[in-house]
Amino acid sequence: MGDILIVDDERDIRELIADILEDEGFSTRRAGNADECMAAVTQERPALLILDIWLKDSHMDGIDILKVVKRDYPEVPVVIISGHGNIEIAVAAIKQGAYDFIEKPFNIDQLLVVIRRAMETAHLRRENIALRQREVEPAEILGESPALRHLLSQLDKVTKSNGRVMLSGPAGSGKELAARYIHAHSARSKGPFVVVGCAAIEPERMEEVLFGREGGTRGIEEGLLEQADGGVIYFDEVADMPLGTQSKILRVLVDQTFLRVGGSEKVKVDLRVISSTNRDLEAEIAADRFRRELFHRLNVVPITVPSLQERREDIPLLAEHFIEMFNKSQGLPLRKLGDEAATFLQTMEWPGNVRQLRNMIERVLILGDGNGPIAVSELPGESDMPVDMGRVVLSGTIATMALREAREAFEREYLLTQINRFGGNVSRTAEFVGMERSALHRKLKSLGVVTGSKMVQSA
Repeated sequence: MGDILIVDDERDIRELIADILEDEGFSTRRAGNADECMAAVTQERPALLILDIWLKDSHMDGIDILKVVKRDYPEVPVVIISGHGNIEIAVAAIKQGAYDFIEKPFNIDQLLVVIRRAMETAHLRRENIALRQREVEPAEILGESPALRHLLSQLDKVTKSNGRVMLSGPAGSGKELAARYIHAHSARSKGPFVVVGCAAIEPERMEEVLFGREGGTRGIEEGLLEQADGGVIYFDEVADMPLGTQSKILRVLVDQTFLRVGGSEKVKVDLRVISSTNRDLEAEIAADRFRRELFHRLNVVPITVPSLQERREDIPLLAEHFIEMFNKSQGLPLRKLGDEAATFLQTMEWPGNVRQLRNMIERVLILGDGNGPIAVSELPGESDMPVDMGRVVLSGTIATMALREAREAFEREYLLTQINRFGGNVSRTAEFVGMERSALHRKLKSLGVVTGSKMVQSA
């Protein structure tokens, strides 16, 4: 769906509207009667339908077409236009599912505003339907690392309550997946899971998107809060929510009621609220960008989602999962992950976390040659390794050191990389590097490597 279908029995009107919309970057199709209209809709569903009420020489008028379209293609928004408008016709059109009613001669700016709002509303509805359909089965969080097991333990505890949860962690670490896990394993699992992308919604549209609107000829339009009734609403990157909206959301959290934009009667909802952020909200509060009262309301149960760096042991399992996923969804080759490639992935830096790993696997499957195991040479970044014909090429810093200093620098970096790869597990590191556990402990101590935390560092 991508174009706008204009249906009017007056050629001049069709051409005028089409010219206006095409100047604004929209693509259009045109129909002069009911038969042409239905044939065009059947051939390819439009992104939006502009429909005249009165159609000469047609066996169906605009209301009849509206009924059929909303019955067979309910996701297509319909804007009714008429030169013989009255309030009864407008009300009838809205009751049959029209997004709005505009009288001829219409104001061009008004028409464009209505079209953009109708298409945005339809897009949000399609997005939420897709999200609900995608989550028919419980969300699965993969991994066996201590950091991941700790996260799952916390998530399992909060599924048994209705408390508000604040998920913090770097971008791409899987905060939305954690929120879906809570929803899927809770008593609200049969209810909706609605995502509010706080960074993606224009600030001036935030309240209308959240609370909905009413009034005029369009009647009542549900916002995301109403769509989430009985389920979970997830505020993704809540720090991006406008300050003005934050105060109104605070009131919703207190009594679970709100007013639609343009409305006068309170709407009551039953919601569980889960939020996420990759920022320091205390710093946002200090900078007057986030309301302290809202923070305390949302931060009832704080849970930290670990970065991929904190769960390196899970990287091979995640990579194999993504390989299977892309094979099923895109038909990409079902390849194995070579042992050396798995080791290399575990030693890489992952500023983009799980999302970065997923993108890398997709790129390798698309650009890779053959169906054999994925080799180190296929991984992005491998070409930057300082290796030439089997020789290690020294960096400028190491090349200026004495042999003993250079050996210690190499050993320190090598052992730090390996022990972090195994999540701080000294026994598994010792087995991989070929040392006795006690000997490795002595070596780490002599190199000033501290192993008491989950991320091992030099002293």
